[in-house]
Amino acid sequence: MSAADYEIIVVGAGFSGIGAGIQLRRAGFDDFLIVDEADGVGGTWHWNTYPGVAVDIPSFSYQFSFEQRDGWSRVYAPGRELKAYAESCVDKYELRRHLRFGTTIERAEFDEAAHRWRLRTGDGAELTARFLVGATGALTRPKPPEIPGIAEFAGITMHTARWDHDQELRGKRVAIIGTGASAVQIIPAIAPEVEQLTVFQRTPIWCLPRPDAPLPGPLRLALKLPGGKLLTRLASQTYVELTFPVAAHYYATLPTAAAAERIGHAHLRRSVRDPALRAKLTPRYALGCKRPSFSNDYLSTFNRANVALETDPIAAVTPTGVRTAAGVEHEVDVLILATGFRVMESGSMPTFDLRGVGGRDLEQWWDENRLQAYEGVSIPGFPNFFCVIGPYGYNGASYFTLIENQTKHILRCLEHARKRGATRVEITEAANDRYFREMLSRRDGQVFWQDSCATANSYYFDKHGDVPLRPSTTLEAAWRAGHFDLGDYRFEAAA
Repeated sequence: MSAADYEIIVVGAGFSGIGAGIQLRRAGFDDFLIVDEADGVGGTWHWNTYPGVAVDIPSFSYQFSFEQRDGWSRVYAPGRELKAYAESCVDKYELRRHLRFGTTIERAEFDEAAHRWRLRTGDGAELTARFLVGATGALTRPKPPEIPGIAEFAGITMHTARWDHDQELRGKRVAIIGTGASAVQIIPAIAPEVEQLTVFQRTPIWCLPRPDAPLPGPLRLALKLPGGKLLTRLASQTYVELTFPVAAHYYATLPTAAAAERIGHAHLRRSVRDPALRAKLTPRYALGCKRPSFSNDYLSTFNRANVALETDPIAAVTPTGVRTAAGVEHEVDVLILATGFRVMESGSMPTFDLRGVGGRDLEQWWDENRLQAYEGVSIPGFPNFFCVIGPYGYNGASYFTLIENQTKHILRCLEHARKRGATRVEITEAANDRYFREMLSRRDGQVFWQDSCATANSYYFDKHGDVPLRPSTTLEAAWRAGHFDLGDYRFEAAA
């Protein structure tokens, strides 16, 4: 084999790729390469550097269970600390020599005779690997809005995931399109410095108070004591589990969502003085239809004289501003697109063209058969390929629990293949179909299938009308990662 041949190639150097790399080394797999099109590690936390960027769950949950920090500055750490955490994990677990930056994977084809993946990069080079791990994450491809005239805007245009720090916002007239998680953080951060901020809202978001504060010295000291990190993480994990996985997936049987809605309404009443404005910011769908946000200053920012909420639909972007359906034109100098990412869409899962057995195209197969993957990891017809974030893998809790669960699943397959001398590992059609039916059978209890969710405009719904989130608790997902039947896979050795 040439120098470009590896046993395993991991695509993506965010926390999914870092987590996979750490566990590969721990399990004795050292012949692997992690590639990323960026020039540094961190994924989401490498690309997203907008004002106010921070984690949206407590930092105690947003970290690896085996690498818990006691030095977070706040309960909800700012983005720069997550980027630094990624760098520290890479250094501590000696992943630098496995990294290759500035490498875009454009296509991967499975060689059935050799039981290997052949990957083509953006510069025309070829890499091959026995096993391929997709770790590109869900928040990697910015999604620009499809609005007439947006390309003709003569001012400054920025997407939140590609922030231009050379642009000065002070004293400018700024428009921001979108009111999702990124906008909830940006709006309070930039409102005090801009001349005018106009927020274009399509759908109001559920915003709950955030239990955030700087971590005082005594608490940091307590985290260093025996059991301190464990207890803090247990409390944090319980909070995260109750605020989304339990509330969303067990909506029909447990009252946690209703209680959270009451908290959200009370937070809105306390934060916004004007009743008419409050009404525009009130969600008309159940909490959980789309991911809620947590902020103590987003809603109150609309009380400022220089902040305006526009709910009339956008008709077009003009060279000088934004025109609404009612014919009102808002003149702006800077247009900020807080329109999120291509999640569960073609070109994002994975971010490259993937061809399996007989040239089967993954995007086409998903288009014809709906998004599905066994335990969110493996797809029939695509041997030796594993997803870290695949359909019906993520349950809405911390991405770190997902990463650890899925890498445990992948490592069980790789270790079993090594033990048996197998060079081809493929999930059976029967096992995949069984898992897919099981996921669909749990829909009745989820919030997504309540009538009110039809108005939520949630990115959770894919083109088929499905919500490919895993309807389970995090504990169930963790147990299954370590106990799924290896007999659901076929293990074969090359002739």
